[in-house]
Amino acid sequence: MNTSTMELIRGLIKLARPHQYLKNLFVLLPLFFGWKLGDAASVWGSLMAFGVFCLTASAVYVFNDLRDAADDRKHPTKKNRPIASGAVSTAQAWVFLAALAGTALALTPLVPGRAFPGIVLAYMGINVAYSLGVKHAAIVDLMCIAIGFVLRIFAGGAASGITPSHWIVIMTFLLALFLGLAKRRDDLLLAACGSRTRKCLDGYSLEYVSLCMAVMAGVVIVSYILYTLSPDVMAKHGTDQLYLTSLWVVAGMLRYMQITFVESRSGSPTQVLLRDPFIQVVIGLWVASCYLILYVFK
Repeated sequence: MNTSTMELIRGLIKLARPHQYLKNLFVLLPLFFGWKLGDAASVWGSLMAFGVFCLTASAVYVFNDLRDAADDRKHPTKKNRPIASGAVSTAQAWVFLAALAGTALALTPLVPGRAFPGIVLAYMGINVAYSLGVKHAAIVDLMCIAIGFVLRIFAGGAASGITPSHWIVIMTFLLALFLGLAKRRDDLLLAACGSRTRKCLDGYSLEYVSLCMAVMAGVVIVSYILYTLSPDVMAKHGTDQLYLTSLWVVAGMLRYMQITFVESRSGSPTQVLLRDPFIQVVIGLWVASCYLILYVFK
């Protein structure tokens, strides 16, 4: 394999943004909280759904990069993206996009759940609309991002045969809004330095975004605590100890606020997760404590 081919492959992998697949772990939450970890069919269906969403997300990223190539070249970091930098040509990117989307659509009927194909199409539609111009409308852009996360929850529920509770839907939506606001705050800081590449920033200010983040952080924490203390939730899981996991949620939210307001590096939630040991430990402890409470020490 010659050097140019290897460089193209590296460019295509970078274009697909596999590190962003961490977001698709939300697809597995209904499986975890729906008591289906021991059900092979549900596990397989959820993993298939996760794979389809990874392919779909990559196709969306390619489409977005094709649309934004000109603007990305003006951004201090996005200028290094494969299409913007010229590592992958426009024609190659379109072929790659077709392959990703085609494979995702071909695998979709194989995933259990009658609603799953419709959810995938809805996810594609929202993201295409986002790339075509919705992302330039302040507030609406954040709503689209948050709905995308909620659709992941519904997809995981359809694939595993579980109806997601209103609690998990609400908290996912609120958390996604919080993370989206943190990203917009980072964009505003870049804009203040002369790197203004998002038209929607005209509808935001640092004061407004910071206030919204503070409100959203409080709402997320209170919602989670109410969830753990809900009589219905305690009856469903057969334990009243789930409230103990609130410790990790509070710690995680405080750390993310610190990263945003003190360190000013919340531009990519995925990169924060991959690079911040504190966040990694807190999430690991939250998952471990939830597993022990729900599956072991009942």
